[in-house]
Formats: sequence, C-alpha cells, structure tokens
Amino acid sequence: MKKQPNIYFCYPQGKHKALTMSYDDGRRADERLVGIFNRYGIRGTFHINSGLLGGEDRLTAEEAVALYEGHEVSVHTVRHPTLARCPIEAVVEEVLEDRKNLERLFRVPVRGMSYPNGSYSREIKELLPHLGIEYARTVQTHGGFGLPEDWLEWRATCHHNDRLLEHAETFVGLHKRQYLYLMYVWGHSYEFDHDGNWELIERFCETAGGHEDIWYATNIEIADYMQTCRWLKFSAARDFVYNPGAAPIWLDVEGSIVEVPGGSRLNLA
Repeated sequence: MKKQPNIYFCYPQGKHKALTMSYDDGRRADERLVGIFNRYGIRGTFHINSGLLGGEDRLTAEEAVALYEGHEVSVHTVRHPTLARCPIEAVVEEVLEDRKNLERLFRVPVRGMSYPNGSYSREIKELLPHLGIEYARTVQTHGGFGLPEDWLEWRATCHHNDRLLEHAETFVGLHKRQYLYLMYVWGHSYEFDHDGNWELIERFCETAGGHEDIWYATNIEIADYMQTCRWLKFSAARDFVYNPGAAPIWLDVEGSIVEVPGGSRLNLA
C-alpha cells in the first residue's frame, strides 16, 4: 500500500510563525506607534471609534486614512459603549455604523473588531457574523502562541505591559516546525505616554522584527489565510489538493514547502 504523505499547513512562503499587533481607540499616540512599527516591518490592526475621530487626543479622519496605510483598520464601535450593558438594538447600530463609517473612509471591507471595554456576551458573539464581523478580540490573554479556537473570542498572547520582552524572546526562539505559532500583542498607544515606557515597544520591535521565519500580518490577514486553509479540498489519499479560493496557500509536504496557487489543483505525491 502506498504511503500517504504527511502534510502540514504553513503560513505564506512556508513560514511557521506569525506576529500581529492590536491597538485600540485611534488616539494621537498611534502616530508614534505606527512609526515604530513601520521602521521594523511590524504590522497590525487599529480598532477605531469612528464617532470619536477628531475629538480630544483623537486623530481626525484624514489623519487616520494617511497614518494606517499598510495596516488594518477595524471596528471598535462608534462611541465606545460597554456593549453587554446595551440593548441589542444599540449593539447593532454601534457595530454596523462603525463599519459603514470606516468603509467610507478607507474604501475596504471592514470585517473585524475588538470589544470596547472588553465587554461582550454570548448573544453579542452570535450576532456579529450577521453584521459582517468575522473576528473579535477580547481583553483576556493566554500567554501562549496558538491560533484562536474561537475567532469571535480571540484572546491575545499578552498585553504589552505583561512580560512583553520575555514573550518576544521565547517567540523568536521557537523552532519546532510541526506547529503553527502566533504571537499577538494588544494595548492602547496612549499607555506608553502614561507609563513613560516607549522604549518597551521599541525594544520589542527591534527584537521581534526582521526575522525571515516570521510572517508580519494584520489580524484579518491571519483570519483570512486560515479560512482559505480550511477551504482546501484534499483527495482521500492526500496525493493531490484543490484550492478553490483566489489566494495561494503553502503546505509542508514531507518536509518540502509547496505553494498551492488559488484556483488550481496540485499533485502532492
């Protein structure tokens, strides 16, 4: 009987580690933070309250459009309410109107969010897909480097004030290619001003940036890529695969990295 190949999903270009960042509120300190990210090739997602743009210590709409180029902008509701205390009608309005406002500004479909004040419920989670939301980040963390089990209850590795450099050193040193690792950091950029520790994020980006084995991605890019992995159609013998999506997917087939282009069938044995 012919031996069936051992197959693992990989990140783009066959990488097995990914790093993403997640920052809330659209505050002016994002200007300094984005500058640091861009210097080291770090990418992430900025969760914006569209109804508060232009307010005290907030970016204007025009400034936000220019600043976040190359990163993702995501829902954080229009006015930052504590959602679990709100009528469901208010939740619908806060999420959907924020999506609409951000899409008018940035001209891309906005499909993710973070929960303002970390507040959500099972009912809210079940509602979000009907509002076009495909992932949502919580304020809870797990200290590990795994992908989320529930994309609508996405917990980060750590807040940036929680052993960030220790986590970074561990992450950079991970080498077992039988796993897909994800380091996910969240916070608010204004906290660096309040805590006087901008050197923390500088040191983190210097440590974690510029590694060839790390995919630097936004939240939605990771969610989309893993969704496309789930769309792959393997033969029962795993000797060929069909990718019905438009984006390419990379696989580790018996230790060899192969690319499966979108819309194509590829022999694996």
